[in-house]
Amino acid sequence: MTYSSAIEYLYGLQKHGIKLGLETMRTLLSRLGNPERRFRSLHIGGTNGKGSTAAMTAAMLQAAGYRVGLYTSPHLVDFRERIRVNQTMIAEAQVAELTERLQASVPSGLTPTFFELTTAMAFLHFAESGVDVAVLEVGLGGRFDATNVVEPEACAITTIALDHQEHLGTTEEAIGFEKAGIIKAGVPVVVGRIDGLPWDVIRKAAADRGAPLTRLGEDFRTAGTGPEEFSYCGRSRQLDGLTCALAGRHQLDNAACAVALLEAAEGSGISVPDGAVRRGLESVVWEGRLEVVERGPVLLLDGAHNPAAAHVLAEYLTEWCASRPESRVILVLGMMRDKDHARFVEPFYRLVSEVVLTQADMARSASVQELQDKIGSRFPLCHVAPGAADALALAKARATAPDLICVTGSLMLVGEVKALVRGCGLSPLRG
Repeated sequence: MTYSSAIEYLYGLQKHGIKLGLETMRTLLSRLGNPERRFRSLHIGGTNGKGSTAAMTAAMLQAAGYRVGLYTSPHLVDFRERIRVNQTMIAEAQVAELTERLQASVPSGLTPTFFELTTAMAFLHFAESGVDVAVLEVGLGGRFDATNVVEPEACAITTIALDHQEHLGTTEEAIGFEKAGIIKAGVPVVVGRIDGLPWDVIRKAAADRGAPLTRLGEDFRTAGTGPEEFSYCGRSRQLDGLTCALAGRHQLDNAACAVALLEAAEGSGISVPDGAVRRGLESVVWEGRLEVVERGPVLLLDGAHNPAAAHVLAEYLTEWCASRPESRVILVLGMMRDKDHARFVEPFYRLVSEVVLTQADMARSASVQELQDKIGSRFPLCHVAPGAADALALAKARATAPDLICVTGSLMLVGEVKALVRGCGLSPLRG
């Protein structure tokens, strides 16, 4: 099997859609000899912030000398971004070889989804690469997510907000219940900035399962104005003068959750010295989240796609404009059809000077016309472009050197723009 034929096979599994449940995953892993039991793991869920928290956790572990697997989703440009060992993407030849083995392991009558087979591939790769610890980002929800077959050393739930309601429920309480499904009996759980009914749900789940619980703002915290310099205070360490390479004030919460997660895992023998915490946070990379890829004008990519993430992005843009009064913000916006378009754009109405509405090259994308009809009239200047390349060209033509162009609304759109900037191909497998 070649890499291209492996990708084609995996792509074909998308016909099975999203299937929440663990039986298929358990059956498949059993036939593979349960590779997930051959390494220790840390499990991270949440509506927003889980990817950044996972990247920070992996970076700190690697700085401490561990061989670290990192499994995240979705990818932006290259399918192989999802599966990394010590920040190195899985090789094309390994994707091909593992896909062939996985294909042969699927018994008659079993119909794994794309995400299930990709998760199994990650577990096999981590086991056979001899990783010490794997950091696993939940794909969707938690309770029935394919990653939830592991028995982690500790887990974290970063935030709860409305997203993926068609699968997870229409209230934050219901979504909190699904996220709390990653909590295991006796396994420490770290909780980010979560209040109200979702917090009540998580607290009850932890109590019912005898899982030690630590909460941001109560048991651990950060202090500082932003990632350029901040301090951390937790149950077992106090660190001052920290720096995080990821932009945005919200990354202080994610950094706090990552460090607290490592503190929670200390009881299982995972030890990360203070120096490794510092080096990991200073070196962490997480693409497509407040990522500057060009300057003059600044081209900022951010995969925010729900109202809570939109507010975080708007806060960053507000601070940017306050320190650069000569700068305008031009928004390049594309979203999936199932997202809350009106609530997403609310924080940007009085913040941006112009918006370019576009769509990612995916069937799930809201059309330019749909976006224009729903939200176009809310902006002072609204333009339309049929695809990412046209939208980027139009935004650049409208911008001057001091301006900022922000591409947002969809990780799929961000991925397409990243491919354009890099001048490289885009993996056909998306989502």
